Amino acid sequence: MATTRTATTQWKGALLDGSGTVSLTSSGVGTFDVSWPSRAEQPGGKTSPEELIAAAHSSCFSMALAHGLAQAGTPPRSLETTAEVTFQPGEGITGIVLRVRGEVPGISAEEFAQAAEKAKAGCPVSKALSGTTITLEAELAG
Repeated sequence: MATTRTATTQWKGALLDGSGTVSLTSSGVGTFDVSWPSRAEQPGGKTSPEELIAAAHSSCFSMALAHGLAQAGTPPRSLETTAEVTFQPGEGITGIVLRVRGEVPGISAEEFAQAAEKAKAGCPVSKALSGTTITLEAELAG
């Protein structure tokens, strides 16, 4: 069954001196302030589209990797994924770096890296962001 999730942004003013709020409408879990300075300079307690993309990408990738590992008979004890989305004013999103560290019994570092690459390629958010360069760093914990 298909699902649809919704977020709503209320914006006031011009780009450089305006600001807005992003509401996670479907879940109702929060409303977050956004502005141009929080996007192009320092966060200053506000979010940006890129941070929201990073949240979506890191969670989607983690789910895809956990599923792939479990399907292979080696479910993870834990995965910690960080997504770094780089925004360059005037150019847009110039790249995404996914960094994952996993504790997965019964798997080699090479097998973990292969599973991570497969998850990166298959993650729905990665597919949606296919117009940008996505790099991956995978580390298997002791």
